Amino acid sequence: MSMSRRGFLKTGIATAVAGSGLQLFSPTEVFAADTITIPHASHYGPFKAVVRNGVLIGVQPLPGYDAMPTEMLLEGIISRTYHPTRVKYPMVRRSYLENPRGDTRPDLRGKDPFVRVSWEEALGLTADAVMRTIEEHGNEAVFSSSYGGWSHAGVLRPQVLQGRLFNLIGGQSVTTGDYSAGASQVSLPHIIGDMEVYSPQTAWEMVRKNTEVFVFVGCDPWKNNRIEFTVADHQMYSRWKAIREAGVKFISINPQFTSSDEAMGSEWVKIVPNTDTALFLSMCYHVYTNGKHDQAYLDRYTVGFDKFLPYLLGESGDGSPAKTPEWAASITGLPAERIRELADLFASKRTQFAGAWALQRAHHGEMTHWAIIAFAALTGKIGQPGQGVGFSWHYGGGGMPMSGKRGPIGLSQGRNPVKARCPASRISEMLLNPGKPYTRDGAEMVFPDVYMIYNAGNNFMHHQQNTNELIAAMARKVHTVVNQDPWWCASSRYADIILPANTPLERNDISSGGTYSMDKVYAMRQVIEPYGESLDDFEIFRRLAELFGVEYGFTEGKTVMDVVQDAYANTDTEISFEEFWENGVADMSVPDEANSWVRHGDFYNDPDKNPLHTESGKIELYCDAFARFGTKECPPVPTWMEPVEYLGNARPGQVHVVSPHPFMRLHSQMANADINKILNVQGREFVLLSTEDAAERGIKDGDLVEVYNDRGALIVGARVSDRIMKGVISIFEGAWLSKDSKGRCNSGAINVLTTSVPASDLSQATSANTCLAYMRRCDDAEGPNQAYQPPHILERVDPTPAVRLEDLALAERASAAVSAAVAEMLPGEKLFYQRCTLCHVPREPGDYTKRQWHGITESMFPRAGLSDEEQALVMEFLKGNAKDALVR
Repeated sequence: MSMSRRGFLKTGIATAVAGSGLQLFSPTEVFAADTITIPHASHYGPFKAVVRNGVLIGVQPLPGYDAMPTEMLLEGIISRTYHPTRVKYPMVRRSYLENPRGDTRPDLRGKDPFVRVSWEEALGLTADAVMRTIEEHGNEAVFSSSYGGWSHAGVLRPQVLQGRLFNLIGGQSVTTGDYSAGASQVSLPHIIGDMEVYSPQTAWEMVRKNTEVFVFVGCDPWKNNRIEFTVADHQMYSRWKAIREAGVKFISINPQFTSSDEAMGSEWVKIVPNTDTALFLSMCYHVYTNGKHDQAYLDRYTVGFDKFLPYLLGESGDGSPAKTPEWAASITGLPAERIRELADLFASKRTQFAGAWALQRAHHGEMTHWAIIAFAALTGKIGQPGQGVGFSWHYGGGGMPMSGKRGPIGLSQGRNPVKARCPASRISEMLLNPGKPYTRDGAEMVFPDVYMIYNAGNNFMHHQQNTNELIAAMARKVHTVVNQDPWWCASSRYADIILPANTPLERNDISSGGTYSMDKVYAMRQVIEPYGESLDDFEIFRRLAELFGVEYGFTEGKTVMDVVQDAYANTDTEISFEEFWENGVADMSVPDEANSWVRHGDFYNDPDKNPLHTESGKIELYCDAFARFGTKECPPVPTWMEPVEYLGNARPGQVHVVSPHPFMRLHSQMANADINKILNVQGREFVLLSTEDAAERGIKDGDLVEVYNDRGALIVGARVSDRIMKGVISIFEGAWLSKDSKGRCNSGAINVLTTSVPASDLSQATSANTCLAYMRRCDDAEGPNQAYQPPHILERVDPTPAVRLEDLALAERASAAVSAAVAEMLPGEKLFYQRCTLCHVPREPGDYTKRQWHGITESMFPRAGLSDEEQALVMEFLKGNAKDALVR
């Protein structure tokens, strides 16, 4: 079955909308007096909501502000808003409610029914659990899994508000790093001076004018740019077409043929998953041994080639052979002659490499991006117009020119007195091994001893690898799990207390357009009244702050609209707030010179005046820092290391499972929306498998398939295709969890299969794309998938509250913890924690060296809206407290 975009959209947007009774209205539609339009914006794009008598009935795209409205915007947002999986009221798991201070039967999470309670009781139970945990075990025993900030596009993101509240009562343990690019965000600042994975890309026009060959390495911008961390406006799609029409040749190195490959007409190079490092090392070997490398470039722009070369040639003394194309052929599945052809092509042409984040979500994932950098450096490309490396082409409109303007900012988290942290993908290990030491980026750390998890705006049960391991770890250790969310997603079903947050459509907020372009500000006006008894995140945390006696510290006397207006006042827009709020959008101009900006261009033009922010100031092909760290799994040169699981060590019958970002969702968001019917098979997530693999197992298109390994099993629907290589299957991440009587996920949630092995002891990042499993046709599926139905909810027999607020003395109990969070801060310190702690969790000054902070802040400062004077104050604070500062 062809998996082209045309195939994806075969049923059509209009059909999907009409089928649900909702409407897609043209931008020129005129409405009756009982119907109004309200401007709003989302991760999926800006729009006007069409509301009749208080009910959302459709959407109206904004002409000129969304170049390609997608199904997620045009139908998904509407269908999920009124979906049966909305959490209408505060809920408590039955066994927890029966004994909140005793044995709460954590083993029954995911099985127990829920009981409706009042907001007063739910918040009382939550606040009491927080204070008991702090009193008995300290603040670090409360763990925030709310790192992501993807729950909606506005500035009032729940994980920021949660951090703000908890930092007022002594802090909480938090995550560090993230799932998206956890390995490279640690390694690349040492190698090339910036995170790169969150950095702007060369302006598209420079690619159109200069690039001859554009190489997607696992990269799928056509799919992944459908959504954005702020507001997607899909500006790059027409530019991609212009690049293609200019005659640029596209090559895709990937185990599957993607939507980008179809759109760009890519030449498909099939490769065994997790072996890109071997491919690029062998291409390095080929160009060097054939005299096709650029020695002058290596001498001027890099360090460490003399230490890297012996490894390439098999002369390093580690016993590994020369990294010849023949050596790589046995690993990658590519013929040696094909590897030589690619190396010669890339070396001789003006070539731009676009490496996906997916590459480094693997065992030894740090090595892949480094190997790509090494080849691009050997061939003298990094910093030249339309050439080099970029690791964010698939995200945030990468390639759009940057305005350099200030966007809106919200409330800060502030300083967290608790320094205990857990890498985002290591939650299970943390729970199973409290107090265990670990290393990250060369620093020694210790896992906190956690007894309570508070989760807001983040489906942590969906994205943690080896889901069954996490469930067992939580049952063994965690007394209370609170989940603050609009839906009965997996994190709600496995929580003890559920606080129903409302959706972005039910609150006011503000956002920006273009993660990198930053050329628009969008109003997110409230569209409908809150559903059921749901509250916005600001109000939930405000009420908790009131119980703890820190309400003013949390709100500073501001309402949500005060925050929104302050956020707008910080921008570089040119119209009044009143005009902006009425129209829904304000533009910010992009200077002409932004169209000729080249990533690493200043470094290439004058490396002495514009050094990289590495220790050497150059591209590091040998990294002294890695050598000093002494990590066991991250050598100081780009190195091929066999993954713990891949086709090279698979058992007979095993396939490699990759789990890319979904086409119709943002991770697990939209999994409950009607649009999933377009792709799902028999109500379940689908698996893309090759014609050969299907034939060997007697699987036909549309059949149910069981995929399983020692960690778990799931049931998915088969989509048989010639667009994926034999031995590899692809299952989109993001399906909601639902167990059948045999413990299989009947919905297709991929992380029941993935390993929790970290990428390395350098980054402690996820290795989700390193996964082997078996598959077979499933003939014993149990009934329909229940993941997108609400759980069993009981009527309450005894109305007596489990706790009474007047008996808890919460403010008094919190006062001791409060004092730890109100110490005076230096001006730069205050600015850092107020303005630079708005997404994910605050990065601590000691996380990076002085040089690295210089590189990172180039992207961070514009988003923080800091003036030149404020930037100088923050840099002074960061330099004085950086990893390599003499005085901490």
